[in-house]
Amino acid sequence: MGGAALAGALWLGLLWRLWAESGAESGTGAGCTAAGKCCEGRDAACVGRGWRADGGYGTCFCDEGCRRVGDCCHDHGQACPALPCIVGEWSHWSGCAEQCKPDLRIRRRYVQQEPKNSGEPCPVLEEKAGCLDYLTYQGKDCGHEHVPAFITTSEYSKERKQRTASPLWSSEEEEAGRYCVEFKTESLSHHCALENRPYARWMQYLREGHTVCVSCQPPAMNIDTHRCSGDGHNADRDKILHWEAVGNSRCQGTWKKVRQLEECSCPPVHSFIFT
Repeated sequence: MGGAALAGALWLGLLWRLWAESGAESGTGAGCTAAGKCCEGRDAACVGRGWRADGGYGTCFCDEGCRRVGDCCHDHGQACPALPCIVGEWSHWSGCAEQCKPDLRIRRRYVQQEPKNSGEPCPVLEEKAGCLDYLTYQGKDCGHEHVPAFITTSEYSKERKQRTASPLWSSEEEEAGRYCVEFKTESLSHHCALENRPYARWMQYLREGHTVCVSCQPPAMNIDTHRCSGDGHNADRDKILHWEAVGNSRCQGTWKKVRQLEECSCPPVHSFIFT
């Protein structure tokens, strides 16, 4: 084919495309915009006609499934923009499901906008974590009944500070009574390392031979004694003490008390609270 013939063929191709696109704008081949369609899921009736996203021309689709199949109209992205899931803020943690024994607390967030057109799906809407309430529904202190040290992640301390379970504590007493205990972990069950539930992954950081810091603060602190159960008070350095991770009763072990301080300086992953 000569140069003139090739140039002519290219011009014809360009004119054909311009004609098709102008026809699309006039409603004869404009895809989803002209068809006024934007459908959920996979809908064979949700069709348009015009250029497809893959470069072909003819019947094309305006449903969510076309992105997966690859037969969307060229203007599907503009006519049916992807909208991500939008969720609200986390609620405050609930109280324990039961008092005076290890249990679970829950917090939730709610969907404000459902995802559309293959937008980002919704994240986790509910989280659970271990907890232990030290007051009965009647307001009776039951913390003294617990002999082993029940612990949870220190991340919960911020939330718990906002909703101290006992109304008998004043803010001054809360701050003055707090203390921290350093322990050297002697042993622990293998169930701690196997824990992978979102609310309990902190247990994976428990290691034999590591020093951990455990803070005592209301409401885990006994109102009368100003101590937390299982803190090793009056125990010498050689005494073996027992602990259990709240949220997984099989994650437990022993440790020895190193010292008691007003504040500890362990890394966050090795910092816990009596609960």
